[in-house]
Amino acid sequence: MQHLSIEHIGQWERFYRANFINCLTGYKSVSLIGTADVSNRPNLGVFSSIVHIGSDPALVGYINRPLAAAPHTLANIKATGIYTINHIRPGFVAQAHQSSAKYDAGVNEFEAVGLTAEYKAGIIAPFVAESLVQYALKLVEIVPVKHNNTFLVIGAVTDVFLPASAIQQDGFLNLPQLETVASLGVDAYFTTELVARFGYAKVDRPIEKL
Repeated sequence: MQHLSIEHIGQWERFYRANFINCLTGYKSVSLIGTADVSNRPNLGVFSSIVHIGSDPALVGYINRPLAAAPHTLANIKATGIYTINHIRPGFVAQAHQSSAKYDAGVNEFEAVGLTAEYKAGIIAPFVAESLVQYALKLVEIVPVKHNNTFLVIGAVTDVFLPASAIQQDGFLNLPQLETVASLGVDAYFTTELVARFGYAKVDRPIEKL
């Protein structure tokens, strides 16, 4: 097995190194975050750093890159306190990926990449109409990560929209049925397939396959 020290890795070309490090954490969830500014202009961006924070209360976090690199999503969330997260399907991965381009603040990314902004009663931020899993969040906390000038943005889930048939009897979501894709690195997208589910692990009983 090859040994790579961080000193050795640090000598690599910038984009080669970024690809390598980005792949180390393995497959990640990837979604589109929809926001609107105070003038109700929509904004859309793709994020692969979305993470479950807690279930009660229902909290979801994501990492926002330094403001110089990705200012619009965070600025809109700060201004309105409301945003949406939308799963990506194979049929629109190219459009989703294109939303990572650095469009000017006044550009409607939905129109620019060819996706449809969908609005729901009482929620000012737009959803992605093409997504089968959509949820809205209210800002709870923005935690600066001083070491690299990024931000952990934590939101409370307020509303969820998805097909009822995807919710199993125990609350488990059948994401393969909904065509939710995963990502690797910064530019690769994958479909998923269930390997196995297991019962709650305890030290005094054999593992149970569901």
